[in-house]
Amino acid sequence: MDFIHITIIDIVDIVAVAALMYYVYRMARGTSAPNIITGIIIVYIIWVVTKALNMELLSGILGNVIGVGVIALIVVFQPEIRQFLQTIGLKSRHRHPNFFSRFFGGESNDSVDLSPIVRACTEMSEAKTGALIVIQQESDLTLIVDTGIVIDAQLSTPMLENLFFKNSPLHDGAVIIRSNRIVAAKCVLPSTKLQVPKSYGMRHRAALGMSEISDAVVIVVSEETGGLSIAHDGEIRRNIPVGTFKNTLARTLRNSQASEQAE
Repeated sequence: MDFIHITIIDIVDIVAVAALMYYVYRMARGTSAPNIITGIIIVYIIWVVTKALNMELLSGILGNVIGVGVIALIVVFQPEIRQFLQTIGLKSRHRHPNFFSRFFGGESNDSVDLSPIVRACTEMSEAKTGALIVIQQESDLTLIVDTGIVIDAQLSTPMLENLFFKNSPLHDGAVIIRSNRIVAAKCVLPSTKLQVPKSYGMRHRAALGMSEISDAVVIVVSEETGGLSIAHDGEIRRNIPVGTFKNTLARTLRNSQASEQAE
């Protein structure tokens, strides 16, 4: 009796498939994808059973459905697939910025003048005006910018306050800052996949989600409490005192740039 012959390549193959399935599960968690996948598995099992029982009519219909299943999956999971590829792309550019810059012409992000940002956040905190500000680093945020409205304006305190003014048509969503320019407003950020406390609002979840897929530093001004928060590298620091906010923001940016240079 011959035993199953397993090589090192087979073990690597199994581990790679398991890792891929786990990563897909993490990406799909919290969406409707698991329910759809369950439905597909049930249809496949029924097709196998009907084929084994020689039920030609039903098995033929189900076979045709499964035959075009790849195209159907691409259509159904289009948002999840886009987010999956976006996450891989952004993380790859974050880990190897110099390599990708050579081939895709990535632009370096000059140092940002924090003074207008800090003043705007301080004044919005006192007025309890909600805000969500993304300071771009090395990661390419083109896909995020495309979800909003291009501004391309000089960074200034009045500009930020006007964008997040409650009656402004652009106040809902995030503002993207690159170098000393406001690139876009009303941008949609990905929500975090992590389990977070229920006290986290939509802005805090979006800030945390953005920090998970890029090296951007994200600032949140709470509309309910006026609290200041900073998200970076998959972590968020909440309720930062106004007096230490500028130093905390500057230190976070320095740590981010130092990490990128080390890589």
